[in-house]
Amino acid sequence: MPELPEVEVTRRGIMPYITNRRIRRVEVRSAMLRWPVPTQLATLLNGRLITRVERRGKYLLLEIESGWLLIHLGMTGTLRILPYPAASHSPLLPSDRHDHIDWVFDECVLRFRDPRRFGAVLWHAGTVGPVLLHPLLAKLGIEPLSADFNSALLHYRTRTRSTAIKQVLLGGQIVVGVGNIYASESLFRAGIHPATAAGRISVKRYEKLVTEIRATLSEAIEKGGSTLRDFVGSDGKRGYFQLDYFVYGRNGEPCRHCGTPIRQIVQGQRSTYYCPRCQR
Repeated sequence: MPELPEVEVTRRGIMPYITNRRIRRVEVRSAMLRWPVPTQLATLLNGRLITRVERRGKYLLLEIESGWLLIHLGMTGTLRILPYPAASHSPLLPSDRHDHIDWVFDECVLRFRDPRRFGAVLWHAGTVGPVLLHPLLAKLGIEPLSADFNSALLHYRTRTRSTAIKQVLLGGQIVVGVGNIYASESLFRAGIHPATAAGRISVKRYEKLVTEIRATLSEAIEKGGSTLRDFVGSDGKRGYFQLDYFVYGRNGEPCRHCGTPIRQIVQGQRSTYYCPRCQR
């Protein structure tokens, strides 16, 4: 599933091509995603100017003259920039059954592909209020790469929490966008066992965890994210941060620091990987 780095890589990849560009037409080939694509999407967007491309957690937010387009990549979704010189009347690149929506501009096409259809494309009209008040966004936690994310916040918000720290990170109420892969990697770098009760972690250890979450996410973004199955960037290139994993997906392999075999457990129906010697 694309996590925050993959979504941010996508945002940075599509932004130069579609910002301050008008949508010439929208082609919806399949409206049945996680939630139905709005039936009037083409009518709403035709001729409209995209003014900004933002991200909130794992949601991409495209500001358009009359509102916002919310896009979630789900488990297997991607957004690709494809060439389309309108002046030459060239046909669009062929699509297949997993290519659900095209946003056509004068010189390119933004194509949404999602084999498993767990992604989403939704419309938030400007007349109903700020986009960050949308029900899918209103209760999200703090962005992990923002200055507001700090050890004092984590320590204060977890004092009565007996929930495992990894589950707290995945929950999204305190901090948003730290998904399964990067939670495992950050906890390893911070030397914290993923099953440790969040309320038992000191503010000093949270300082280390905050630092490593930021570092892990930033490194992943710079390396194009992680490509484990379907994810590719907007240019079709694969990310390669998975080559640097310390623990994720390495069950039974030696720890890169101490040589102890990496272990795998299940937390909240998700696989967690850790080093029993390096993480306490």
